[in-house]
Amino acid sequence: MRTVNGEPSFHLGTPELDLHLTARGGHMAPVVFHLAGRDVSPYSLSPWEPAEYPELPPLLSVLRGDFLCFPFGGQEVGPPHGETANAEWMRLESDGRSLRCRIDTTDSGAGVVKTLETREGHHAVYFTHEISGAEGEFSYGNHPVIDFSNLAEGEGRVTTSAFHWASVYPGAFSNPAEGETQVFEKGAVITDLSAVALAAGGTLDLTHYPTPVGHEDLVMVAHQPVTDEQPFAWSAAVLDGYVWFSLKNPVDFPSTILWISNGGRTAAPWLGRHRGRMGIEDVCSHFADGVVESRRGLLEKHGVATTRTFRKDAPVTLRNIHAVAALPDGFGAVGRIVPAGEDAVKLIGTSGGEIVVPLHWRHVVRPA
Repeated sequence: MRTVNGEPSFHLGTPELDLHLTARGGHMAPVVFHLAGRDVSPYSLSPWEPAEYPELPPLLSVLRGDFLCFPFGGQEVGPPHGETANAEWMRLESDGRSLRCRIDTTDSGAGVVKTLETREGHHAVYFTHEISGAEGEFSYGNHPVIDFSNLAEGEGRVTTSAFHWASVYPGAFSNPAEGETQVFEKGAVITDLSAVALAAGGTLDLTHYPTPVGHEDLVMVAHQPVTDEQPFAWSAAVLDGYVWFSLKNPVDFPSTILWISNGGRTAAPWLGRHRGRMGIEDVCSHFADGVVESRRGLLEKHGVATTRTFRKDAPVTLRNIHAVAALPDGFGAVGRIVPAGEDAVKLIGTSGGEIVVPLHWRHVVRPA
């Protein structure tokens, strides 16, 4: 156990990466990937330490990197994003290539085993969450927060695989009475992330990030079903000469939430300093509204699932992959990610360039 950014954390180190997972809340960061000739660290560490805000839920005081939300959002009894993002995880084992932890929750009744795996030569984290003991309809999601704050305005690039529906959050995501600012038009339908409607008129290109400082907004995109040619959904962030990307099965994670956190909150602990961050979150949820709202099925008319049925006697396994790779100059944004054989993927840039990345993409593919 090490203390990292003020929080006791489990450590997993391999030639490809050094990873830290907080015991409290199971937040994964920092993760330093050892690429050829340089180290990169894509996940956000909040600009405060937990001891500064002991009165806040651990979700906020610890806030960093990626964590599991079960349920996703608020709930009537229990902390926001669930005990999985707030309470203590117990380490079960670590074999030098993987880390397994467990939490037994009282809010949802779920027992969750988190396994973070690595593979030789792969600059990737393979996630498996095994959920048992829960009964009923629940929202859930993985919540990676990526740090673009060292980039110039618009220098980073954000793209996703094809989607069949997307929208700005339909309500007031930011509350001016609490010193919060949003700029997107509430409920605006999105057909292209490069032209998101602004409340004041005009559009903003969300594929270029950071955006101008001073707003907190939320967008959700629902991915197209998989095909033989495109057997997974993906999201990607081009940073400083490298790319972070995630793979998932859209049956398990129908949507991706883009949480734009760019200095639009001025109350504690934010104080306007949480800038240039973006949550690129794989979810089954109604935006970040919480489990009660998600159970209403408000997006069924758009073919978007917002909860899943869990049974105590039927464990559910959820899988994701997060990976990084160096990019050549002029690569542009990621336009496509497709399989390149059985143990690699090809990233195709909007400029026409291509790279092949070692990756066991079948980790996220459901058995036939």
